[in-house]
Amino acid sequence: MPKRRTDPKKSTAFWKAGTAMAVAASVALYPGFARNAYAFKLFGINIFGSDDEEQQVLDPVKFTVTLNTPDADTKLQESLTNSSLLASEPDKPASGDLGLLIRARDDRERLIAALYENARYGGTVKVTVAGQDIDSIPPNPSFNRSGPVPVVIDVSPGPVFKLGNVRLEGDVAGRDLDQYGLVTGGDARSLAIIKAGNKLVDDLKAEGRPLAKLTKREAVANHANDTVDLTMSAVGGPVAPLGEVAVKGQRTVDQDFIRRYSRLNGGEPYSPEKLRKASDRLRKLGVFSSITIKEATVLAPNGTIPLTIEVSEGKHRYLGVGAQYSTTEGIGLQGYWGHRNLFGKAESLRIEGAVSRLGEASNVQDMDYSAGIIFTKPGVFNPATTFTASLKAKTEHPDTYDARSVTGYGGFSYEFNDYDTASAGFEVEWTDTDDAFGNNQYLTTSIPLEFVRDMRDDKLNPTEGFRASISAKPSYEALNGTFFSSFEGSTTGYKGLGSDDQVVLAGKIAGGVLIGVSSLEDVPATRRFYAGGGGSVRGYSYQEISPYNDEGEATGGRSYVVSSLEARFKVTDTIGLVPFVDAGVVSSDLAPDFSDIRAGAGIGLRYATPFGPLRLDVAMPLKKYEGGSSFGIYAGIGQSF
Repeated sequence: MPKRRTDPKKSTAFWKAGTAMAVAASVALYPGFARNAYAFKLFGINIFGSDDEEQQVLDPVKFTVTLNTPDADTKLQESLTNSSLLASEPDKPASGDLGLLIRARDDRERLIAALYENARYGGTVKVTVAGQDIDSIPPNPSFNRSGPVPVVIDVSPGPVFKLGNVRLEGDVAGRDLDQYGLVTGGDARSLAIIKAGNKLVDDLKAEGRPLAKLTKREAVANHANDTVDLTMSAVGGPVAPLGEVAVKGQRTVDQDFIRRYSRLNGGEPYSPEKLRKASDRLRKLGVFSSITIKEATVLAPNGTIPLTIEVSEGKHRYLGVGAQYSTTEGIGLQGYWGHRNLFGKAESLRIEGAVSRLGEASNVQDMDYSAGIIFTKPGVFNPATTFTASLKAKTEHPDTYDARSVTGYGGFSYEFNDYDTASAGFEVEWTDTDDAFGNNQYLTTSIPLEFVRDMRDDKLNPTEGFRASISAKPSYEALNGTFFSSFEGSTTGYKGLGSDDQVVLAGKIAGGVLIGVSSLEDVPATRRFYAGGGGSVRGYSYQEISPYNDEGEATGGRSYVVSSLEARFKVTDTIGLVPFVDAGVVSSDLAPDFSDIRAGAGIGLRYATPFGPLRLDVAMPLKKYEGGSSFGIYAGIGQSF
């Protein structure tokens, strides 16, 4: 089999200008899929078909809409246009003349609410249909339908109101108004007032008072000085601990498991945050399509607050396929089958397989293959412990080595709290490699250990917080009798700037070291360190950054340090631009001497979707290898880190 090891001095064919572009798709299939597949969407965009069957409108009445907002600024105009269903759905006919009148009256209410949402309490909305004010049209109207019926909406916004006198009464009397944004001269928008009232109740509930509620929210507009006088009152009710927890809606998932995994234990102090965390915890199991935790409206005779966990189970079996393409790696195909509730307690089984380098490899032996089976059991000893076992086989051909491996793993992870997780396991791996040291076989036994603290506000698109991890992997290679260990650590941090996180600064630094190694040949190529590619230093090809021997072949290293810095600019609500710079060094010594730092810089495009941002990055190496990649293009889902 021909070697494909890196030779930056002699070989340019393997780099192919260093471009890499990937497109992936995944489809969840279930019985009856073909019957219901009338439409296809990609990233929320309708490609063909419609979302719903076309609804037939009885006695359709066509109309035209004119929305006049002469004194509104751009932001208010956008808010009013979005609030008007007549203006946003002009091609949707009304059902009869009365139907058009009803829609016009509803539109007026929506526009008035939009004015209040923008603190315009002195504004007016006038709507006419066929030249008649809607308040003067009889309940059985008859419009001339020789052409579309004209609807004219005139909005006079009026001045922006501010908060005037603010009073808190009842169990919230005396609280700091600044904490709720209720200061004289402050924001008087209706949503801000509603939010403040909800926070008052939430704060009472956070004191362990589950029956807290708002009893008064009175806003009086003073048109003489454009202010809103506000009075709010709330009752806290008694302090009560959690009581009996009932479960409803489950079919195949064990009821006691749901109750235990929620970690809502009777007798513990009540808090809304505890209920939110329980809901999130159950949702992450993947077996429920919906989860609602309801509190009783009255206390139980023993003074506790009863709870009900209402769930709706999703489809437990799933099937998926995927495809990708790269200019350097060819075509790749993946498939998987899974079950999310194997034995009734959210046990997960997943069987997966993949083949890649189709069209790029000269024969089937040079293609990449992988297959695996993964079993996961949450709550194995207690709700915080998860057991995972896997068996995976793969053959891979990066430009630095060829490897065939079979890996078995079993281990446990434990959640100390919402942020800290530790894991430990036992791994056995057989590897057969062809690399800069020739052909070698390895049988390696390892104990992977890891600790992670994750304080990010959003796992897919963080704007605040950090994630830090440290791992150790003591190992014994039996065929050569070598003890060695790898240690790695990484930290990523995020800081949002501006009122709506218009700019997010993101940084990453990671490093690792191999100890106990007299020669790199004693360590499998898959355990040595490399850098380069979309996951480390963009602009360079995958694993291009490495020490090289005299023949120009990559050997991998004993240590590495990589870092990245990004400025994520929000251009619109869905589109962002990300200039970035990456740098890294890989050394054959225990500690890098930073004499051969490789850096890349570029710019990325982000498109926001419900499942995370779509990412497209273009980068160039600032210190390219001779004959190495000249630029790189990387695509994926989620931020780069």
